[in-house]
Amino acid sequence: MDKSEIGQQAEKRACQFLQQKGFMLRQCNYRCKQGEIDLVMQDADVLVFVEVRYRKSEYFGSGAETIDSRKQKKLILSANHYLSTQAKHDHACRFDVVSLSGPLQSCTIDWIPDAFD
Repeated sequence: MDKSEIGQQAEKRACQFLQQKGFMLRQCNYRCKQGEIDLVMQDADVLVFVEVRYRKSEYFGSGAETIDSRKQKKLILSANHYLSTQAKHDHACRFDVVSLSGPLQSCTIDWIPDAFD
């Protein structure tokens, strides 16, 4: 599997995980000139922008630790673009991070709701 296939599998696992928590998928891989949002999901009346990170090993840190202020800014700009062009949504929004580690078939999932608070 190449890097993009691994990323797609990680996003699929994260999406399934959140759907089991009651989230509804609205869009995968939303792209605009500002950046990309891995998953756009609905949690009751909250629109959730989800960043998925996968690490085969946490030897050098978790996937969540790789989200720096520059990446947060790109995600926020992308979410603003989504809201202005796609969503007829006047409820709350938040950013979650789903960090996966280990072999994808049996990975550990760390979900961080409202990660940019």
